[in-house]
Amino acid sequence: MKKTLLTFALILPLIFTACKNDDTIDYRAQNDKDIQNYIAENSLNATKTDSGLYYVINEQGSGEQPTYTSNVTVAYKGYFLNGSVFDESDENGISFNLQQVIAGWTEGITYFNEGGSGMLLIPAHLGYGNSSYAGIPGGSVLIFDINLISVNE
Repeated sequence: MKKTLLTFALILPLIFTACKNDDTIDYRAQNDKDIQNYIAENSLNATKTDSGLYYVINEQGSGEQPTYTSNVTVAYKGYFLNGSVFDESDENGISFNLQQVIAGWTEGITYFNEGGSGMLLIPAHLGYGNSSYAGIPGGSVLIFDINLISVNE
């Protein structure tokens, strides 16, 4: 029993150190470079925000513009820089509150009006950060084609 506790006491700090080191990786510079390359390769007219989010407005829309706390319905397709799709709604979209999603969506959806469509290019720090989530590797840039169907205040 003492040997097991000693082994656990020696290994536990190594586990925490390994996790801590993973958490300190900052992908911002690499993500930004990768996003800029993607924009250039695809001839996109993207805008970069102070947070590091890039967005493309294909159609602004003419309806209501959501705020950071709005309930919205959005149809979307999410994919990686290599084009591999990791998630997609149907054409009817999904409804949610902008406080219940990743920071890149909370900010990005507010740049569109109802009926608007475009793209969000989200660096890891505005997505899932360094943590892997539901098949999305930590540090990943996420791209979403979005259609803001409605603001459901």
